[in-house]
Amino acid sequence: MIRRAFTMRLKPGAMAEYRKHHDNIWAELVAEVRRSGIATITTFEADPVLFLFSEITDEGAWNRLWTSDVHRRWGEVMEPLMHFKDGIVDFGALREIFRLDTGLGKAKKPAVKKAAKKKAPAKKKAPAMKAAKKKAPAKKVAKKPAKKPAKKAARRK
Repeated sequence: MIRRAFTMRLKPGAMAEYRKHHDNIWAELVAEVRRSGIATITTFEADPVLFLFSEITDEGAWNRLWTSDVHRRWGEVMEPLMHFKDGIVDFGALREIFRLDTGLGKAKKPAVKKAAKKKAPAKKKAPAMKAAKKKAPAKKVAKKPAKKPAKKAARRK
């Protein structure tokens, strides 16, 4: 994935309306974002500045989105809220200069489980067969007492 970030500017007092539209984003726009090759979009704000971070599949992803019909219609809704230039949001591209990934937030891959063999259903056995299968109690076998070592005769002086 390619990471891209840029800034945009809202017009004064437009934050609430901007958020309302993004909280209710059109399903067809989400589908177009995906079709364009954009995997993620995250927007941060420091009103009136917006900072947008995205992960894209290739360099042409944003251009494909911005020139699509659905994004043109979305732009008509956003234009009163944001600064636009030539029909596209006026943005400032940012260059990535540092990235640190410690791997801490990455999920571990699940262990592959072997497919369990299906057992054929057990047939019911007749009660008489169950009784025959029971083990008879073990017989106790008398053990011979162990021989004690012979006592040595006491030495006399």
